Amino acid sequence: MTVVRFYNGEQIPLEMHKTRIVQKLNLNPVEQRVEAITAAGNNTFLLKNRDVFLDLLTDSGVNAMSDKQLAAMMEADDSYAGSETFYKVEKKIKEIFDKEYFLPAHQGRACENILANAYVKPGAIVPMNYHFTTTKAHIVLQGGTVEEVLIDEGLKVTSDYPFKGNIDLDKLRSLFERYGAARIPFVRMEAGTNLIGGQPFALENLRAVRRLCDEFGIMLVLDASLLADNLYFIKEREAAYQEMSIGEITRLIADCSDIIYFSARKLGCARGGGICTNSFEAYNAMRELVTLYEGFLTYGGMSVREMEALAVGLDETMDEEMINQGPQFIAYMVDELQKNGVPVVTPAGGLGCHLDASRFVDHIPQSQYPAGALAAALYIASGVRGMERGTLSEARDATGQETFADMELVRLALPRRVFTLSQVKYAIDRILWLYENRKLIEGLTFVEEPSVLRFFFGKLQPISDWQSKLVAMFKEDFDNGL
Repeated sequence: MTVVRFYNGEQIPLEMHKTRIVQKLNLNPVEQRVEAITAAGNNTFLLKNRDVFLDLLTDSGVNAMSDKQLAAMMEADDSYAGSETFYKVEKKIKEIFDKEYFLPAHQGRACENILANAYVKPGAIVPMNYHFTTTKAHIVLQGGTVEEVLIDEGLKVTSDYPFKGNIDLDKLRSLFERYGAARIPFVRMEAGTNLIGGQPFALENLRAVRRLCDEFGIMLVLDASLLADNLYFIKEREAAYQEMSIGEITRLIADCSDIIYFSARKLGCARGGGICTNSFEAYNAMRELVTLYEGFLTYGGMSVREMEALAVGLDETMDEEMINQGPQFIAYMVDELQKNGVPVVTPAGGLGCHLDASRFVDHIPQSQYPAGALAAALYIASGVRGMERGTLSEARDATGQETFADMELVRLALPRRVFTLSQVKYAIDRILWLYENRKLIEGLTFVEEPSVLRFFFGKLQPISDWQSKLVAMFKEDFDNGL
């Protein structure tokens, strides 16, 4: 993707690919949309895709594959053990990350399960630049605790700081001195902090974390699921690396990491995941768990067809014209909303555009899940499905009290090579309308609340009839109901 200036002065991101296969979308009238979100318990995860127009819930497993990936899938060797397809992926992992050992898994959270089972014991402390929902859940289930050591700038929703995903080195050193290697099995660094707006870390920060880990004899684990975005931002924003290729930057990141794991549903535009390392000791600690939980070592729960696609997808991730589409589309969306006064996370990160619900609907208290309410309202107003990334995505504490999130965000993920600029502009238009009518939106309350990962399948209801008022206003302004 390339940003071009039109003759009229407008700058827009230009897709550097053409569409050869299309899939029909539905844009249901607003009455059907409110019925659908009510049936889903005001949880966008529980919407049926047939009722969704633009699915911006996630970029996980929904990115478009290239023609080369689809062609490669026809070459798959589906042997249970010793598949040639596995060795092709293993070779690609070594070529890109320079890691000797590769363990496949069915997706990223499966990798987290393996890592937590292998290394997290009761009382363990795992520092990270910011937690992700499933990562934290796996660590807590093993009796461990997550410690956030993100820089303070990372929790400022509005900022111009380019690397809000950096670790605070003083905070990390303090933890190391307090607990030491006996209590800290590893530091987790997430390439593109998911829950705070897809914000990247700087390569210089990663290298400094590596030196500190070496000083105290502690492993550094990289979650590379959103690595493609982080690579783009390092090359764009970090002066020391602007003349390097994406492949060269990737190798420097990999050299800092004892273990790399990733979701191929994000990295590589396939489905699956994997763990790679140069340590036979680490490989040996995890391989029995892969066989126990996932499958044999040469497929690990992955379809070999997806493995073939992954080998090609990892190669394509080294192409700057491929990995820049997401960040440039997101930057366009963020800029357009910001110009019109809509509160969003800045600077624009990877993964998606993030609406700041704490300012968008500042009249809704956190106890009534403002980000969840805004996500439901956006669906009603547009048919666009986003994801709540706020207090709903947290868990209650041991006493049953609500744990309020650091940020109340609605994430509008932009799957790679899927949607067009006109569709992005439609989403922007409906968000602008919703912002003008934001005082109509009120909170939500649980009617079914799971104890673990409640945001996936919990159900809520409005605290009043605010949704019917929103629908009435919508029909007044859009007389076709779309």
